[in-house]
Amino acid sequence: MKTNAIVAGVGMTTFGKQLDRGLKAIGGEAVTAALADAGITGDDLDAAYVGNAAAGLVTGQESIRGQVVLRGIGLGKLPVINVENACASASTAVNQAAAMVSAGLYDCVLALGVEKLYHEDKRKSFAAFSGAVDVEMLQEFMAGLKKQADAAGASSAAEGAGEKRSMFMDIYAAVARNHMDRHGTTVEQFAAVSAKNSRHGHLNPRAQFRQELTVADVLAEPMIAEPLTRPMCSPIGDGAAAVVLVSPERARRLGIDKPVRIRSTVLHSGWDRGPDDEDVARLCVTEAYEEAGIGPDDLSLVECHDASAPAEVIAYETLGLCAPGEGGRLVEAGETTIGGRVPVNTSGGLLRKGHPVGATGIAQIVELAEQLQGRSGDRQVEGASVGLAHNGGGTIGTDAAAMCVTILSN
Repeated sequence: MKTNAIVAGVGMTTFGKQLDRGLKAIGGEAVTAALADAGITGDDLDAAYVGNAAAGLVTGQESIRGQVVLRGIGLGKLPVINVENACASASTAVNQAAAMVSAGLYDCVLALGVEKLYHEDKRKSFAAFSGAVDVEMLQEFMAGLKKQADAAGASSAAEGAGEKRSMFMDIYAAVARNHMDRHGTTVEQFAAVSAKNSRHGHLNPRAQFRQELTVADVLAEPMIAEPLTRPMCSPIGDGAAAVVLVSPERARRLGIDKPVRIRSTVLHSGWDRGPDDEDVARLCVTEAYEEAGIGPDDLSLVECHDASAPAEVIAYETLGLCAPGEGGRLVEAGETTIGGRVPVNTSGGLLRKGHPVGATGIAQIVELAEQLQGRSGDRQVEGASVGLAHNGGGTIGTDAAAMCVTILSN
């Protein structure tokens, strides 16, 4: 979908473990910051789209999550649309908000992503991920993962999925083993993704983890599911991110001197497809490039859904940053670090910035918008002009359940 929506303001909390704060406090902080950044008040908003994936399971808040969060900072009356779409909840909220602004139905819209995943009972946190598959097929799905792990001699991956960790780490581990078998990708190359993102996250004051790691450090950490060590797996987290989208006319009236435009935003779900057919991510990427009138060579930077280190390697290939099978060598060569050909996850990515599921998609938009406006301090990408956000979630069969790709430019 082509859009003319302009980013008027962004706001984001620090991501991390916030057991002493609820959804209202976390979400309210991000909204207040975004409104201030846009130079408006809540009275200027026409509507709000609020992304959240797991509050029902983790906090017990169902049905009116967005209304509860916004009323906590005194915002009522306006239409509130609650958006739940797995890890793509927040990017879906942006997709819908941009559509309404571009259609001329709204002039000024808030998109918020907010999540609390940490809980005293870790099983509640992991249950939030186990529900992001077809639960009627869950036992069969888990048995398939165990069978694949056993066949590969992956003892850690053969037990504990969904109990000691998110079951999605076992999915990513299986994907990693397959990539290694097919393309010769090495565990050191996967570790290089985590090390690179740790360097970026070290420079991000809002990142959940800020310790710099080397490849050797990453490989020395505890094994989660072969070949993934702990730093190769994104952590759960609490946090929120918000963006205010306006029409070009409203942007002019607000006097925005460094406008960032959402050039395209594409949302699709997976489908039953052949093993050699393009997947939902490739479909979204192709459409997004076509609608924005650009290609991968035009990108200044990327925020991709690195829920695991191998997920980032595969994203390189999906986005056309390199040929299929070359993702490991791309990161190893330093092409995706700040100062490289196309920096990826300058925020630290999900691996270091953290992954509060319902907030992640807008956190990517916040990073890109600030980069395109030259506001990213020590991690600023020189001359940044075009950014892409790649955000997906859930699994059905062999494909993501939801995928959203958004392209922004200054």
